[in-house]
Amino acid sequence: MSADTPHRIVLLRHAKADWPEVSDHDRPLAERGRADAPAAGRHLAESGIAFDLALCSSALRTRETWKLAVHELAHRPKTVYEDRMYEASLGDLIALLNETPDEVADLVLIGHNPGMHALADALAGQAEGDVLSRMNRSGFPTSAIAVLTFDGSWKSVEHGVAKLVQFWAPHA
Repeated sequence: MSADTPHRIVLLRHAKADWPEVSDHDRPLAERGRADAPAAGRHLAESGIAFDLALCSSALRTRETWKLAVHELAHRPKTVYEDRMYEASLGDLIALLNETPDEVADLVLIGHNPGMHALADALAGQAEGDVLSRMNRSGFPTSAIAVLTFDGSWKSVEHGVAKLVQFWAPHA
């Protein structure tokens, strides 16, 4: 695949988590999260995107979200559980994108806020219709999905390089 091939970055924030007496990294999904994660998976399936790679935070709530969402997809992508996505800064997330092999056309990141919202907002140099304002009004709630497209190499991903083409949230 050439570096000029259009790429898609899909950002999925983990589903609603519970607050038991465990470390933040080990927080499980709440009941609502266990219902919303498959709904997010169905939305991803309806998008028709066949992901080449999934990068998922190593936190329990993101792993549980992806496990429930991926069952809705026709094609199960290679999944890498990435410790660096937990508590990742915007710079950390862009660095992860820059490490993505150019053979990957469509990538999904399963992570946390404020990182998912910050990444979508930073990359979106353009947006279709009112999708950017809808995303920013919502605050990127749990189980939300943002779809961005860009041309070029993953190494060239930086602020403003992408177009935000879709934003979805289960309770929006």
